[in-house]
Amino acid sequence: MHRRALLASAGLLLVPLTARAQAREVSITIYNSDLALVEDARPLDLKAGRQKLEFKDVSAQIRPETVSLSAPGVSILEQNFDYDLLTPDKLMEKAVGQQVRIVRTNPGDGKETTEVATVLAANQGVVLKIGDRIEVLRDDGVPTRVIFDKVPETLRARPTLSVSVEAANAGPRQAKLSYLTSGLSWKADYVALFDEARNVLDLQGWITLSNTSGTPFENAKTQLVAGDVNQLNSTTPYRPIRRAVPGGVPGVVRAGTESGAGERIADYYVYPLPERTTIASNQNKQVGFLSAQGVAARKVYEVREGWFSSQAEPVKAVVAIQFGNGRLAGLGSQLPAGVMRVYMRDAAGDPKFVGENAIGHTPAGSELSIKTGEAFDVSSQATLVAETRVSKTRTRYEMKYLLRNAKDQPVVVELRQGGLWRDGEVKAESLKSRVIDARTLGWSVPVPANGETTLTFSVETGW
Repeated sequence: MHRRALLASAGLLLVPLTARAQAREVSITIYNSDLALVEDARPLDLKAGRQKLEFKDVSAQIRPETVSLSAPGVSILEQNFDYDLLTPDKLMEKAVGQQVRIVRTNPGDGKETTEVATVLAANQGVVLKIGDRIEVLRDDGVPTRVIFDKVPETLRARPTLSVSVEAANAGPRQAKLSYLTSGLSWKADYVALFDEARNVLDLQGWITLSNTSGTPFENAKTQLVAGDVNQLNSTTPYRPIRRAVPGGVPGVVRAGTESGAGERIADYYVYPLPERTTIASNQNKQVGFLSAQGVAARKVYEVREGWFSSQAEPVKAVVAIQFGNGRLAGLGSQLPAGVMRVYMRDAAGDPKFVGENAIGHTPAGSELSIKTGEAFDVSSQATLVAETRVSKTRTRYEMKYLLRNAKDQPVVVELRQGGLWRDGEVKAESLKSRVIDARTLGWSVPVPANGETTLTFSVETGW
């Protein structure tokens, strides 16, 4: 019996998606954690009663339990996701126990011979029974092809979502299919051109879209969500995340205090792409999302120490570009996590790459410090002069920092001293400090050209 007749006898009518139904409106919301929400709106022309809809253009990495189909007067009865794809190997596996035709071509005269064979096995090779003999189908230089009578209904040319629905009445209506899927991701990259003489930088932001979902998304309205959406892992119990303090120069020195431009959903920023875009299967695509000129910036030399101790040898200062993404700095935009690459122009005026640093999701009004490298001619050497126990819970540390500058021009070294604990207090200092955060003090130390500066301070802290 024909497949359509079989479905009709079972109370199901297969409704193909006609050319009219291909007038689709696809929207994709892509998150940071290999997750995307696909919303697929299309017109359907339904019959009254029970019927089966097939969607052959869904993601191969769809999460079937998240599927939602909404249409006026339609209720979902059952849904299946068939992802057993049609391949030569799968076709042979499904033919085990059935008959196929083996066609061989004689390389000498080009004549073809056809034999009927029963497929006995298709594990690490194909075993056939042809008449009274057992034969292994192998590549022995003789042109051979296998002819099958039909394609098994369980094999699909593409991943297919089938939904059995009940329609209250016949007629066209607008339906929306939505689901979550893996295989769609995005990341941000930044190109910063820094002008040291003017203390400004030009910033360009790029979004890279990646599609490994197994299906293309054509002319899709696309938006990106910056933030880590919590997802349950069925095999791992939930535990709070404790983040370690990274070494070196962090991407963000001071957290933001401004509301950035753009759309929000819950506590996440949403970045709509300005135009519809097509993301082909197995494709990476770059789209510009940020362009700012003349952002106030400066080059700094940074020294960061996490505790009170002596150093046997001088350490090189870190070279970093500092700027703010607040409105007064000329930017006023939140920055999604990504890699920032810094360029500077050489004597001929050509931009040259000088370093890169990763940043996290950064709210507007933050102060960023992008490490570009280490200075050859600016160094620091710490000496713990004295450590005195003041009480059972408090200790006084006396520190000396010798900052050297072998450049032919003066510099300012930004020194950051961590290690303050409960009720940390400065008792004495040769240069005025400022509080960076609850555990960190900062000094801006001027160092003359071809010279050195000694910074001394004494702090008392609990533990």
